[in-house]
Amino acid sequence: MSPTPTYTLVTDGACSGNGTDAARGGWAAILTAPDGAETVLSGGEFPTTNNRMELMAALEGLRAAPEGAEIDLVTDSSYLANAISKGWLEGWQRKGWRTSGKQPVANRDLWERMIRELARHRRVRPVLVRGHAGHAANERADRLAQEAARDAQPRPPAPDLPEPGAPPPAEGQLGLDL
Repeated sequence: MSPTPTYTLVTDGACSGNGTDAARGGWAAILTAPDGAETVLSGGEFPTTNNRMELMAALEGLRAAPEGAEIDLVTDSSYLANAISKGWLEGWQRKGWRTSGKQPVANRDLWERMIRELARHRRVRPVLVRGHAGHAANERADRLAQEAARDAQPRPPAPDLPEPGAPPPAEGQLGLDL
């Protein structure tokens, strides 16, 4: 049996004014297939945070990869890499989406999407690189993310998520407040 070919996904997020109401962010994902074919994706939004943009880059890149793929996820985000490789994601779920400090997990909506994307693939292996340290593909993703931040569009409001332990919606309801 031959080994499954591995895709390489290089991602980066950028955010100017991080943590403010005027924060403009961008993300980029460069997915390279085993045969060298490349798919380049980018986008942006505001207001946002750098961590949110790092997650969006990974999500959109993983979504572009075929189901069942093995993927090396190259990122300069320790937040993203550690959440996947060090079990933070599983711990947050187990604790009802609370951090070790009992605070709500930031970007829960994106982390829940990440769980679904990770499940679609045979293996996703985070590879942490130093940002702005001469890694050519990471530098390229950074430039694309910066460009996307300049063209960012307003972020649509996030859906309301049920509080941990809240009862499920009544039968026949979709759980949406309209």
